Amino acid sequence: MKILAAMSGGVDSSVAAARMVDAGHDVTGVHLALSNAPGALRVGSRGCCSKEDALDARRVADALGIPFYVWDFAEKFERDVIEDFVSSYARGETPNPCVRCNQQIKFSALSARAVALGFDAVATGHYARLCDGRLRRAVDRDKDQSYVLAVLTAEQLRHAVFPIGDTPKSQIRAEAAHRGLAVADKPDSHDICFIPSGNTRAFLGARIGVRPGTVVNADGVVLAGHDGVHGFTIGQRKGLGIAGPGPDGRPRYVTAIDADTATVHVGDVADLDVHALTGRAPVFTGGAALSGPVECAVQVRAHGEIASAVAELIGDELSVRLDTPLQGVATGQTVVLYRPDPDGDEVLASATIAGTSRLAGASGSRRPGV
Repeated sequence: MKILAAMSGGVDSSVAAARMVDAGHDVTGVHLALSNAPGALRVGSRGCCSKEDALDARRVADALGIPFYVWDFAEKFERDVIEDFVSSYARGETPNPCVRCNQQIKFSALSARAVALGFDAVATGHYARLCDGRLRRAVDRDKDQSYVLAVLTAEQLRHAVFPIGDTPKSQIRAEAAHRGLAVADKPDSHDICFIPSGNTRAFLGARIGVRPGTVVNADGVVLAGHDGVHGFTIGQRKGLGIAGPGPDGRPRYVTAIDADTATVHVGDVADLDVHALTGRAPVFTGGAALSGPVECAVQVRAHGEIASAVAELIGDELSVRLDTPLQGVATGQTVVLYRPDPDGDEVLASATIAGTSRLAGASGSRRPGV
């Protein structure tokens, strides 16, 4: 096959490209330039897609003897990932930019260009597996990235290859060293790639500006002021601007965010329990929508807790009823449904969380939009 290998400059994508070469495919490497100022995108192990990463990717391509190109996707990345991230926080949501990047950049724009140029598939260094067209968790559960890939359609997956999903990360590093690749010991990137400082609040504040509001308790009593709801997320405990714990001596957490009134609600940890949620813009990775209620496992963060649930498609939204509550679930996050399977959980669907609720009669504030 004619393969376009997406090469970030890290060890995972480098070994993925090498395995495609070993398999006898016609491989071309490509690095995505995602910023007009790439020199500012890496601070140690934070960030990615910098000039350093592009050079690392080129060196690996040279070692593998494959053609290598850099494609400029900076404008689209700014519009579809960074601006989406900022506007989502301004609405009081908690987005996952890695999900949007996979959806809008790596497996939409990149894949579409690759197919248009005659490539059969795009190979990446994601930890996930494709079995008969079905997206499954990686063998290395600690590195599994099926969650951030669950927004891909069946057609996009048809043109995708994940060469390292069947191998633990430690073995990938050992393989890179055996191949003599200089990136074998390169540290993994952490946090949000376009915020290498790690200071998300400062990044958002510079783009959104001051939008003052209040922090209130369950009784509506104003406890503090704030400069914008973008500085908060559901489940947050620190940095609330309030003096000490609640009257009962227990810590207080952000339980709801109302961007329309710039109000941040805080309460007890029990107020974070979520028993049901709805998801908009569902994607069914296998191509077929859910037919009736389906028992499944649910995950709402990339490496978060997994809960059993029953999900069904009602109209154009996913309705998910959890068997046991999850805590700290926020609108804007991605909910992913898995079919439990001894051979590796299969991804059934994903959606963007639009609302959450508690069991009738449960104490605590009701979340906006539910």
